[in-house]
Amino acid sequence: MPAPRIYNLHPLLAGPIEGWAAHLERVAGMGFDWVYVNAFFEPGASGSIYAVRRTDELHPAVRGDATAPMADLVRGFTRAARGHGLRVMTDFMAAHRAREATLVEDEPDWFRRRHDGSLIPPMLANPEDPFRPRFMADLAEVDFDEAYRAGQVERFAAEAEALLGLGIDGLRCSTAYKAPPAFWRDLLGRLKAGHDGAVFLAATLGAPFEQVMALEGVGFDWVLDSSRWWNFHDDWYLEQAERLRRVGAPVAFPEEHNTGRLGHEAPSGDPKTIERLYRARYLASLGLGDGILMPMGFEYGSLKNLDPIRTRPEDWAEDARSPRIDLTAFIAAANRLKAGVPALQDGGLVRRVSAPNGRVLSLLRLDAGTPVAATSAALLLVNPDPARTDGVAAGPLLTAAGGRFADLADKTPEVEPFAIESGEPLTLDPWGVRLLVAESSDETPSAPDPAASEALLLKLAENRVAVERVTPELDGGRFPVKRVVGDVLEVEADIFSDGHDRLAACVRYRPAGEGGWREAPMAPVDNDRWAGRFALTKNTRYVYTVEAWRDVFASWRLEVTKKNDAGVAIGVELKEGRDLVARTAEKAMGADKAALDALVEELEGRTDDEGFQLARLLSTDVQALMRRADLRVNRSVYGRDLGVTVDRPAAANAAWYEIFPRSMSDDPKRHGTFDDVIAKLPYVRDMGFDVLYFPPIHPIGRTNRKGRNNSLKARAGDPGSPYAIGAEEGGHDALHPELGTFDDFARLIGAAADHGLEIAIDFAIQCSPDHPWIKTNPEWFDWRPDGTLKFAENPPKKYEDISNVAFYRGDEPIPSLWQELYRVVTFWCDKGVKTFRVDNPHTKPFPFWEWMIGEVQKSHPDAVFLAEAFTRPKVMKRLAKVGFTQSYSYFTWRDRKAEMAEYLTELTQEEAGEFMRPNFFVNTPDINPVFLQTSGRPGFLIRATLAATLSPVYGVYSGFELCEGTPVPGKEEYLDSEKYEVRAWDWDRPGNIRAEITRLNQIRRENPALQKFTNLSFLNAWNDTVLVYAKFTENLDNAVLVAVNMDPRNAQGCHFEVPLWRFGLADDATIGVEDLLSRQRFSWTGKAQHVWLDPHRNPVAVWRLIPPGIA
Repeated sequence: MPAPRIYNLHPLLAGPIEGWAAHLERVAGMGFDWVYVNAFFEPGASGSIYAVRRTDELHPAVRGDATAPMADLVRGFTRAARGHGLRVMTDFMAAHRAREATLVEDEPDWFRRRHDGSLIPPMLANPEDPFRPRFMADLAEVDFDEAYRAGQVERFAAEAEALLGLGIDGLRCSTAYKAPPAFWRDLLGRLKAGHDGAVFLAATLGAPFEQVMALEGVGFDWVLDSSRWWNFHDDWYLEQAERLRRVGAPVAFPEEHNTGRLGHEAPSGDPKTIERLYRARYLASLGLGDGILMPMGFEYGSLKNLDPIRTRPEDWAEDARSPRIDLTAFIAAANRLKAGVPALQDGGLVRRVSAPNGRVLSLLRLDAGTPVAATSAALLLVNPDPARTDGVAAGPLLTAAGGRFADLADKTPEVEPFAIESGEPLTLDPWGVRLLVAESSDETPSAPDPAASEALLLKLAENRVAVERVTPELDGGRFPVKRVVGDVLEVEADIFSDGHDRLAACVRYRPAGEGGWREAPMAPVDNDRWAGRFALTKNTRYVYTVEAWRDVFASWRLEVTKKNDAGVAIGVELKEGRDLVARTAEKAMGADKAALDALVEELEGRTDDEGFQLARLLSTDVQALMRRADLRVNRSVYGRDLGVTVDRPAAANAAWYEIFPRSMSDDPKRHGTFDDVIAKLPYVRDMGFDVLYFPPIHPIGRTNRKGRNNSLKARAGDPGSPYAIGAEEGGHDALHPELGTFDDFARLIGAAADHGLEIAIDFAIQCSPDHPWIKTNPEWFDWRPDGTLKFAENPPKKYEDISNVAFYRGDEPIPSLWQELYRVVTFWCDKGVKTFRVDNPHTKPFPFWEWMIGEVQKSHPDAVFLAEAFTRPKVMKRLAKVGFTQSYSYFTWRDRKAEMAEYLTELTQEEAGEFMRPNFFVNTPDINPVFLQTSGRPGFLIRATLAATLSPVYGVYSGFELCEGTPVPGKEEYLDSEKYEVRAWDWDRPGNIRAEITRLNQIRRENPALQKFTNLSFLNAWNDTVLVYAKFTENLDNAVLVAVNMDPRNAQGCHFEVPLWRFGLADDATIGVEDLLSRQRFSWTGKAQHVWLDPHRNPVAVWRLIPPGIA
C-alpha cells in the first residue's frame, strides 16, 4: 500500500458538505492523494464531532441547507475527490460513542456502567502529556467483554461497510488502543475481505506504548506516530518508531488537529520566524514518517486552534483571505519529492546516522532492509536549534548509505542545494532541515574484455614478490634525497611473498648516465623488512631501486635439510637439486657457467652416493655459486626508480662568512676592490671559515638608486644597493668596475683557494631600470598599461630600484629567459665560482629552479645553491626538493629552548632530514635579529654556538664577530646598513668574539659528530632556559655534548642527563669528559650531572665524551 499524503479537511472549518468540493483542487494541487475528514456525523448533546450519536446522519453544520440524503451527499463528495485523484478517509469510532448515541439505546449492555447503572465516561490518552489523561464526560465507553464480541463485530462491521459503500476508502480508527486486539483482528479481517483496497489507520496518540504494540498484526495498514513531540535528540522516538512499524506504516504530522497550532511555539509572531518553523516541521515529518498528515490551515500558518465544537467556516475564510504565510507552493514541492522517492514512502530501514547527542540529526531511510537490497535512499538532516547555525560532515552520510548511492543530491524544496561532492561540511541554519536523496544505479558492470583481462593477469603475475615501502623515497620518487660523497645510502623495503619459500633481494643502483646496473645485496632485518647499502663515491646523481625474487635453491636447501634431519628419504629431493643446478647452468654465463657445468658432471657421475651429493649441494662454495647465478624466479622490481643527489662534502659541511667587498677598503670614502678582499683573506681564514660569500658584485643601476638607510633619494657618491643589478657597464655577467677586472677576480679566486677558502657569490634575478636586458629583451619584463616598468615588491617592502623578470607569459614559459639565466650561472662556474647564494628564490617558479639547477649540475656537479627563502615552510621545503643544495631557515628567529628543540626535531628527525640542509645564518645584511639587538656579547656567543654546533652548515655576516647589532629603531634592520653605503670596521673592536668563533670552527673541524646534521638528539635538562643536546658519530667514536643558556642576561643552572646508555654504560658509570672550550679534562660519574652557565663568563659549554677504552 503506497504511503499516503493526507490532507485533513476539518468538517467544521470547511463548512457544509456541498462546499467541500471547492477545496479539492487546492488540496490536489499541493500534492496530496488523500483527504481525511474528521467525524462528520450527527453528534450528541455536547455537539462535539467526536461524540457521535449516529453514523447514518450528518452533523448539522455539515448538512447545512442541503436536503438530500446523507448517502447522496457523501457519495457526491467522494466522486468529486476521485476526480481530483484523491481518496477519502474519515473517522471510525468503535471504542466510544456519545452518551445519547442510538447504539447506547440499542445495546445498553455494551457500555461500561457504574453500580448504579450510570454510564462511565472514558479516560482518553493525552498526546501532549501522557500523565494527564483527558476525562470525556460527553462520551460513553464501550465494554469489549468477550461475551459481546460477536455482536459488536457484527454491528461495527455494518457501520463501517455502510461508510465504505459511500465511496470512502479509509477509516481512521479513533482511540484504537481502547479496543482489544482480538476485536480488531476479527473486524478488520472481515472488512478487508469484503472491501478490497480499503485501508485502516490506527490513532493511538498518547497511549501507553505497550498498549499500542498489542495491536501488532491485527490488520492496521497505517498508524499515527508521535514524532510531532520529538526534540530530535532523545532516544525514545527512534526506539518506538522501529517497533511501531509492526503495527502499521507510520504516518507523521507537523501539527495535530486536537492540540494547539504549531505557530504558538514560535518565539515571536514574526511571519518569517513562523514560516521557518513551519517549513522545518513539515520537512521533518516528511522524512520521519512513511506517510504524512497535514491539518487544514497549516498551509497558511493559522493560529486558530481546531475545536471539535466551536470551529466555524468563518475561521477558514479569514485565514484564506489574509494568510500569515503561504506555504502551498512549498508543500506541493515537498509532496512531489516524497511521491517520487521510494525511500521516503517505504521505510524498509530507518537508522540514525548522527551521534545520539549530536546537535544535528542525520537520519537515513532506505526502501529495503539493507543497503544491498535498497534501490532508493534518503537522508534527513535536522538542526532543531532555533538560534544557532550548525553543520554536519558529508562523508559519514555517504558511508551510511552503504556505498551504493554515489549521486546523493540535496532535493530540499526552495533552497540553494548543498554541494555534496565539495567535501565541505553541510551547514544548516537555525531550524534548518534538508532532504538528500539518491537512487541506486541500474547499470550492470560489464564483464571484462578477455584479451585485456589476460594482459592484466600477465602484468600482475610479474610481481609475485611484494616490494613495498622503500626508503628513502621522497614524494613517491618525484624528487631525489640528498647525500654527500663518502656517505653510504641505507635502503630498506618491505619484501614478502605468498607461501614459505625463501626470498632474496638486492638494491640496484647506478650513477646517472651510466647504462649498466650495479647490485648490493639486501638481508632481512625484522618482520619482512629488508635492508641493503651501497657507497656513494661520485659527485653526481644516482638512481636506485629494489629487486626481489624467490630463491628456489635456498628453498630447496631448507627443505632437503629438514627432511634429512628427520630421517626421511631424500632421493627424489636430490634429483630435484641436480635438476635445479642443471637449469641454472643453462642460463649462466662466463666462469659461473663453467663451474656449474663441472658441478653437474660431478653430480651425475656419483648419483648412487647420496651422502656425497647432499654434502656437495649443501657446501658453502656451491651455495655462493648458485647465489651468483640465481635464476631469480618470480623476479619483481619496485615500481619506480628513485634518486639520490650526491653532493661534494662542502655542500653539507661548511662555515660561511659574508662580506661586502666594497667595504674592505677600511675607508668609508673609498670603494673597496678585489685586492682589498685579498688582503682580508687571512682574517677570514684565521677564524676558520670555509666559504667567503659576496652579495652581488655586478654593476649597480643609477635610476631610482637608493640612498643611505634605504632612503628613496641617493646623494652624490652613494654607491646604491648591489641588488639593483645592471647599468651601462653590463648586467649579471659583468663586474662592478670599482671592484676590479676579471683578471683581478681570477687572482682573488686563486688567492682564496690558497687560503683554504671558496668564493660564493649572490645570484639575484632582478634588474635595475638600467639593466641591458630591458632594452635588448623587453619581453622578459612586466610593463604597466602606461608603458612604465613595474618595480619589485615584497609587501610591505617596496624596491623602487629593481624590477623582476617574468618567467611566464600567460600559461607559456619564456625559454629564452630561462636559458639566459642558465648561461649566467655557467658563466660564473667557468670563472671558478661553484657556490651561489640565491636571492629570494621563492618568488621565482619552482619548475625554473628544477630545470636550471639540474642542467647546471650536469656539467658542474660540484655547483652548490643556497636558497635564501624566508617564507612559508612548505615553500622552503619545495625549493630544497627541486634542487637547492642548502636552505636558509627559521633558526634565526628561534630564541627559546622549547621552540628551538621543536624546530630542530622537525628538521632532523622528520622527512625534511632527507632533502633539506639548513644553513644556520646567525644574521644577514637584511636581518638584524631582535635577540642580538638587545642581548650584548653573551647573546652573540649563544647564537654562534647554537649555529656552529647544531648545523654542519652555518654562516655569519661580517660584524657579527664584533658584536655589531645597532638597529634601525623598531626594525630588524641594521642602522647605516652596508647595503646602501661603504662602511669601515674596527676589526679589533673591544669585546669582540673572534677568538670564540675561531675556537668553535676548530671544534667543528676536529669532531666528525658535528659534521652531520641528522644525528642530533636533545637531552633532558631540568631548566626551561638551558638547552642541552648531543651529536654522535655512527660508530660512537666521537660524541659531543653542548649546553646553552638561552637567557643572555641571567645565570642559569640545571641538572641534565648524560647519555651513558648510548655507550652501553650503566646509569652510575664513569665517563671521561673534555671541555672543548677550556681544554680541561675530567670525568663524570652517573648520568645526572649539573651545569652552571653565567652569560657574562660562560653562557655555553661544549664537551667531548670519552668512554672507557678510548684514550
